[in-house]
Amino acid sequence: MYLLGKITVTAVIPQKLARLKDIAYNLWWSWNSDAIDLYREIDLALWEKLNKNPVRFLQEVSQKKLEQKLNDDDYMRRYEEVVASFDSYLSAKNTWFNINHPDKKDHMVAYFSAEYGLNEVLPIYSGGLGVLSGDHCKAASDLGIPFTAIGLFYKQGYFSQRINHDGWQETLFTDLNVSQLPIKPALNKNGEEIFINVELPGRVVFAQIWQVKVGRVNIYFIDTDVEQNNPSDRSLTARLYGGDQETRIQQEIFLGIGGVRTLEALGIKATIYHMNEGHSSFMGLELIRKLVQDKRIPFKEAKEIVSSSAIFTTHTPVPAGNDVFPIQMIDKYFSNFWGLLGISRHEFLDLGLRVGEHQNFNMTVLALNLAGRKNGVSELHGAVSRNIFNNVWPGLPEEDVPITHITNGIHTLTWLSPSIKHLFNQYLDSDWKERLYERSVWDKIDKIPDDELWKTHSVLKTKMIGYVRNKLKEQRIANGESIESIKEVDSLLDSNALTIGFARRFATYKRANLIFRDVARILRILNNPEMPVQVIFAGKAHPADRPAHEIIKNINDIARQEGFKGKVILLENYNMTLARIMVQGVDIWLNNPRRPLEASGTSGQKVCINGAINFSILDGWWCEGYNGKNGWAIGDDTYYDNEYNQDNADSDSIYSILEKQIVPTYYYHDEKGIPVKWVEVMKESIKSLTAQYGTHRMVQEYNNRFYIPSMERIDKIVSSKYSFVKDLADWKSNIEKNWPQVQVIPDKTLNHLKDQKTVSGEVLKISTSVYLGSISPQDVKVEIFYGSVGRNNIIENPEIIEMKLEEKAEPGSYRYSSDIKLLDGGEYGYTFRVVPYHPDLINKFEMGLIRWVVQ
Repeated sequence: MYLLGKITVTAVIPQKLARLKDIAYNLWWSWNSDAIDLYREIDLALWEKLNKNPVRFLQEVSQKKLEQKLNDDDYMRRYEEVVASFDSYLSAKNTWFNINHPDKKDHMVAYFSAEYGLNEVLPIYSGGLGVLSGDHCKAASDLGIPFTAIGLFYKQGYFSQRINHDGWQETLFTDLNVSQLPIKPALNKNGEEIFINVELPGRVVFAQIWQVKVGRVNIYFIDTDVEQNNPSDRSLTARLYGGDQETRIQQEIFLGIGGVRTLEALGIKATIYHMNEGHSSFMGLELIRKLVQDKRIPFKEAKEIVSSSAIFTTHTPVPAGNDVFPIQMIDKYFSNFWGLLGISRHEFLDLGLRVGEHQNFNMTVLALNLAGRKNGVSELHGAVSRNIFNNVWPGLPEEDVPITHITNGIHTLTWLSPSIKHLFNQYLDSDWKERLYERSVWDKIDKIPDDELWKTHSVLKTKMIGYVRNKLKEQRIANGESIESIKEVDSLLDSNALTIGFARRFATYKRANLIFRDVARILRILNNPEMPVQVIFAGKAHPADRPAHEIIKNINDIARQEGFKGKVILLENYNMTLARIMVQGVDIWLNNPRRPLEASGTSGQKVCINGAINFSILDGWWCEGYNGKNGWAIGDDTYYDNEYNQDNADSDSIYSILEKQIVPTYYYHDEKGIPVKWVEVMKESIKSLTAQYGTHRMVQEYNNRFYIPSMERIDKIVSSKYSFVKDLADWKSNIEKNWPQVQVIPDKTLNHLKDQKTVSGEVLKISTSVYLGSISPQDVKVEIFYGSVGRNNIIENPEIIEMKLEEKAEPGSYRYSSDIKLLDGGEYGYTFRVVPYHPDLINKFEMGLIRWVVQ
């Protein structure tokens, strides 16, 4: 029979359970397991079938099962407790932010990101960047920070991955059913749906705004799939990281420029703008345009205002993560824009051009030029970023490039297993969930009996293996494999064997198949009959990344070979569900990126809170987190200029540590059957890493180092009626105009620069003359730059001391001196430099001006 029509029946939620719907539309439930239990206990089979989506669950659950819960006293008691907790959370006034910054409650942080990994029911993320964005929002909510986020609504999300019978990745896109998601149209004060528009070449493109609630935080998503647009424009925001460069620049125009217009349409007056990666960099241009057009503020002053309020976080040193567009494409989309800013085409393009790269407009460079505060996402990544982007500030020493770091973290309660959470409830302080960022909270981990922690972990591991087997069966059935092959899955994996997990994006620099570099050696390790080892892989390759597809194919082929069959498992369609199960169930988390290309990495942080142990290259966060007792480090911090040699060294380190340390430690059991040495490492991992690598610590750091100083600066600007930025912009213009006059001339007659001798601990006075021309001495700092002499007469590990002005020698010329004391013997070098100084500079090197001594 042909289908004539459809009838959709939705259960009527009993009034006494009506709040289940409110909670379903706020992703607060995603990190509160007690709330999740309310849904799953009504109909567990349906809950699992609908992929744990409470909105869809309430649409499809039977009326009878809802009504049955009304007579379950225990359920109703817990329901009331969850509702009270939810309401208390949303209405709380005594948040961390309000307690520590009561005078800043009228400010608002606007956070821009191209992707958000909030929960698997909303698949609009591709990997770590999106999950970090989602965790950032959740922590901002927990801490009570005034915070709003902006993104794009990808109605086809990122792709679903299928690994076919031959081991090749296939990509599938499906339309999301918006009515079944925890998302609603954003409404204005009159209850009307909100639309914005953005001018693209030859047309105006419209977009609807959607709202997702994440605790106290709202995220607003921009969606061009509206009737006013042509079919091509309707699909503009359909896919995350899809399409060609034209699609990419249009998406980024909507994210940045459209994002600012979204805030305006909502009536949200943000004071701080945080760009999470360079995709949203056009935001800064739109903010400048509004100041120039609406307030008649000149460009340089408008740029100062935007720099005062803009923060930029760079997340990757890999070129693919830093978008660039050909100059002709910038001309196509922005030829009418620079005039609105009051600047020339040349001045506009300079905002996004790197030195020596005149054909490409770089979105990261644009963000670096517009944001007053910028950071990498680990200590090492901060240093790598200063190296990569040194030429944005030519002349500055690498260590002085104004990019700092704030190390990433994870939202603990999102990734924590309910079973481990139960242990924490038993043995930690009762308020541990409110004090996640305090290290002292985690010292009490030692109170947990070894056998309880181990048994809890073992149950989680068995649960993970059951899930993996089910997924493998689905894969084999989809690929048309034999009944025997499908039945074989039940015998794969051993819950008592040491289990290694590797799950992440399959970018080539992450080297997913490095462990197979010496096939014979890893074969022996996996197949030791007394101490067996097994490895579970999962991860997606970008559809356009052919080398990454070949890595997936390679691992799939190995997994089917004799000796590896049942020991190596490759799962398809890696997502947050699979990630959560794996980080809670594996024994060891393997991470072997090509150092130093891992900016931070956060998957290992999700592991440690659950008692699993990290085994990682000393890259990203693990450089800081590893203390010698809380996991294992692959290799060392050696720099390699040859990838072949690096791969050999790192793979050899993996094998050696597995053979000599990890495997023996795992299989050493006491008389009760507990691997006591292993549990000792588990506890040390939880104790030493949980507080430091959570987003509560991370967002507090963003708040204290970036958000609050920026808020205070904006307050100064506004209270001065913009004279603050006018004076600063005028001062900078004067310095830039007269800087060519500045010269540093050492006084060789007194100092004999090239042959000074002294003894350890003696005070040495060193002087120099500086010609400043028409620049005042109060507008500069003169410094001595000294340290040990290394190769090629380069000063290494320099120390910097500000020199004192001694006298004015003649018009425009001044003498400076400084005392230095060298305690260790050896050969030292020194030189002098001058940098601009103004008390209102965000960073003393932000202008990129520096003058060194002239020999």
